[in-house]
Amino acid sequence: MQIGLRFHDAKVLPFEERIREVKNQGFSCVHMALSKVMPNPALSAPEALTPGYAMYLKRCFQREGMDVAVLGCYFNLANPNPGQLKEIVETYKTHIRFASLLGCGVVGTETGAPNEAYAFEPACHSEEALALFIERVRPVVAYAEKMGVILAIEPVFTHIVSTPKRARRVLDAIDSPNLQIILDPVNLLHISNYRNQKEIFEEAIDLLGKDVAIVHIKDFVAKEEGLVSMAAGLGEMDYTPVIRFIKERKPYIQATLEDTIPENAVQAREFIQKLWEEA
Repeated sequence: MQIGLRFHDAKVLPFEERIREVKNQGFSCVHMALSKVMPNPALSAPEALTPGYAMYLKRCFQREGMDVAVLGCYFNLANPNPGQLKEIVETYKTHIRFASLLGCGVVGTETGAPNEAYAFEPACHSEEALALFIERVRPVVAYAEKMGVILAIEPVFTHIVSTPKRARRVLDAIDSPNLQIILDPVNLLHISNYRNQKEIFEEAIDLLGKDVAIVHIKDFVAKEEGLVSMAAGLGEMDYTPVIRFIKERKPYIQATLEDTIPENAVQAREFIQKLWEEA
């Protein structure tokens, strides 16, 4: 397992120094969303994602022996506004091209909601929303095939692809090796189901395991207002099935920590590394 960090959780420093800081904390890769790490918003606009920009970023990471495991592109493909949807699809295509030049094999995304606000509503879990997402993601995956990049979707309880079963249906409907999964176990949980985490994780591994390209690792605690996520090792997460799955079936997978802060990132990495070594 190659343990990485969500880049915007790292200490805020000038870009190249920030990469060095993550390396010095013992991480080998990052999950990077340009809009969250570049101080100038113009540097994350689609028109700025030129080949030269990709080459610059590639050199920055290579100097520190670091990989960009995932290029984040978290926009709502189920947006009902035709004008906004056109821009969103073009943004995905731009990120896919950029990833291919950057040397990043995965563009990561979630699966949205059938409204402009990208907000949970009961319709997210409907058959109509699932069919809409499949229709919308199909041409994006076709473009990823042309560019030799994997589009990886992240199932989230409050989004359209909310369960392992719904994720499996998307994979089967698209039927492309360039559509795979980011497995974030905590994102499959909700205040209504978290007590069944072991069964939910095992179902996810059973249905999606062969198509998992990236793992996200964080923790959670249950509170009255819902689940609150945090750095690994600080909450109620049972990592046993996930770590066993990685060690037995995906030993070199890139697994990026989420919801850390600079002060506990190393602690979280060491916690996961210890579980790996003991598994």
